[in-house]
Amino acid sequence: MSGSAAFFEAVKNRRSVYSISSESTIPDSKIEEIITTAIKHAPSSFNVQSGRVVLLYGEEHKKLWDITLNILKPIVPAEQFPVTEAKIKGFAAGHGTVLFFEDQDAVKGLQERVPIYTDRIPTWSQHGSAILQYIVWTALEAEGLGATLQHYNPLIDQQVSSTWNLPASWSLTAQMPFGKPAGPAPEKTFLPIEGERFRVFGKQ
Repeated sequence: MSGSAAFFEAVKNRRSVYSISSESTIPDSKIEEIITTAIKHAPSSFNVQSGRVVLLYGEEHKKLWDITLNILKPIVPAEQFPVTEAKIKGFAAGHGTVLFFEDQDAVKGLQERVPIYTDRIPTWSQHGSAILQYIVWTALEAEGLGATLQHYNPLIDQQVSSTWNLPASWSLTAQMPFGKPAGPAPEKTFLPIEGERFRVFGKQ
């Protein structure tokens, strides 16, 4: 299998897997190696390297979803809460959660160094975070783990920061609960590509 074929096999297999268990298909040390490698090699605007990650296991992982559920309970309409509760408990049933952040001190520092792009740099920071998230997600899937990407920020930001004593400059961007798949991913459909989502000009 060629290099790009192997890469795209992983891309195709990455899915949103909501049904996960507390088991893992690989040692925790391998999970940490994946995240460390992703942080090191993920590209970022002007090589600012503003991505930050927190990895939660066990009771710390469950604590995150307890926090989330307690914050959502007074906000979500009572008739809708059972569905929300089941969803959050599904995330808590996993092996762990990866929390992704962007360090705003690094972002502001880049704005000061490259003032001509001040208004664009926060957007590019989010692009860098998305790339980091995708690398981790795809690598976990390649190791037989299932994951989804969640966004309960900014509702949970303050409690996450205080619970794990994180720097004030770390801005939460996404949460990725993961674990051994306990069920299949939902069916995925695709919009037409050629002429609608992809156009080619100047082809010889």
